[in-house]
Amino acid sequence: MSAFDYLALDASGRECRGDVAAATEEQARALLLQRQLLPLRVQRRMDGKAGGGEDAARPAWQWRRHLSTKELTLFTRQLATLIAVSPLEEALRSIASQADRPHVAATLWRVHAGVVEGRRLADAMAIEPRSFPALYRAMVAAGEGSGAMTEILERLADLQERQALVRGKVMTALAYPAMLTLTAGAIIIGLMTYVIPKVVEQFTQMGQTLPLLTRMVIGAADFLTDHGPALLLGILFGAIGFGRAMRNETVHARVDRWLLGLPLLGRLQRDLHAARLARTLSTMIDNGMPLLDGLAITGRTVRNRVLRAATLQIVDSVREGGSLSAAMRRGGLFPPLLVHMTASGETSGQLATMLARAADYLEREFDAYTSAALSLLEPAIIILMGGVIGTIVLSILLPILQLNTVALS
Repeated sequence: MSAFDYLALDASGRECRGDVAAATEEQARALLLQRQLLPLRVQRRMDGKAGGGEDAARPAWQWRRHLSTKELTLFTRQLATLIAVSPLEEALRSIASQADRPHVAATLWRVHAGVVEGRRLADAMAIEPRSFPALYRAMVAAGEGSGAMTEILERLADLQERQALVRGKVMTALAYPAMLTLTAGAIIIGLMTYVIPKVVEQFTQMGQTLPLLTRMVIGAADFLTDHGPALLLGILFGAIGFGRAMRNETVHARVDRWLLGLPLLGRLQRDLHAARLARTLSTMIDNGMPLLDGLAITGRTVRNRVLRAATLQIVDSVREGGSLSAAMRRGGLFPPLLVHMTASGETSGQLATMLARAADYLEREFDAYTSAALSLLEPAIIILMGGVIGTIVLSILLPILQLNTVALS
């Protein structure tokens, strides 16, 4: 148990100070609420008992935990429902007290404390920037300014669910080929390092001249057996060196540009970025947020340096008085459909609607493209790995067939 100093409001609204004994800050707040006290600030006393409290009980890695996309979406949906029927402070307190996971509860209690101290919700969320991204906080701030918080939170939750759905489709598309490759690779390594040496050893003792294919496979197996650890270390150090090189912005930009030029991955990145940009801008415009602010915040969240630079260039072009569609066209990295529908939206005064339709189309096109690519990728991997394994098996069978031929003759 630890001692926590608190500042709270009693039932009459007067401030009161004191201390309470509890294992964690959340328990201390719960105890104060049971006493009909509204906690404004709860802080563990520095001279409390050593080893007690949440700080000591929680592993160090948990200090960096933040809300996942799923947890943030659930919180957003719950908050949108509760603030329609109760004050913001009460809604935050209810969600935080019902959170199942400690790191979620701790994050929400800190946001709650910020709101109780008089901050706006967006400013209180800035206390936890990893849990509440800049784009999320900007939309919350727009909702507070327009008085349409419930509607904006609902749209935020819808936006997050759509983005999570797209990410899930990407992971699903890559999971099976990756597992297939890893499994086949493990089988090949097992055959090359264990099976081949044991089988071929029998033929070597007979003094039989082995076929060329068998000798080639034996050479590859000997190389893996003798230099396997060194090869693994080389790959490890190469990965570390590549990671360090990627810290250089110039190198990172070159790699990102190369990735965009790949036939499959490049198109996927461009379509995903375009769909996300269109969906986000549509939501922001519907919520009354300035277009430039939405573009600037969205651009800073893009990981690909080339796409990020193209998005930020659009911000500069629009700020100078140009149209959004013309800036996209000059960038050269956005799908023609998005450029055309953006121009139509600007002309008709229905930019948000046209951006939403463009996002729908791009997401459907992404689904169709990934399905087609996956249908080609899976058999290609099976054929490639089957060919390698078949070659290894054939290298084992050839000496056996050769021995049978010699015996029959």
